[in-house]
Amino acid sequence: MPHLPRSLRAYGTPGFEATLKKELAALGPDVLGLQQGLAAGSISLGENLGVMLLRVTESPAAIHLRAGIFFNSVLSGCACADDPTPENENAEYCEIDLEIHRGTAELSIAPVPD
Repeated sequence: MPHLPRSLRAYGTPGFEATLKKELAALGPDVLGLQQGLAAGSISLGENLGVMLLRVTESPAAIHLRAGIFFNSVLSGCACADDPTPENENAEYCEIDLEIHRGTAELSIAPVPD
């Protein structure tokens, strides 16, 4: 289970959003579940991952967030000379719900249904 200790410590400060974005981007597409959010490609890529914070609420046990994730994907092919599907990067976007548990800094991630 991933942890976001720096984001938890920064919560309530002006640096929270920047800290959260850095920690989420460092987790990469596999941990964030971006494969489930693909619309144009077949494989999510971890380079140039962008995070937009959409909503923040809190409870005694956790900080609840919704984030928009910008990332790239490719539609992989065999890369043969006559392959009709060359590898081109596609811009992708999906939204995820996050919970940072206050006691442990554990992060729970769930895709937002379409």
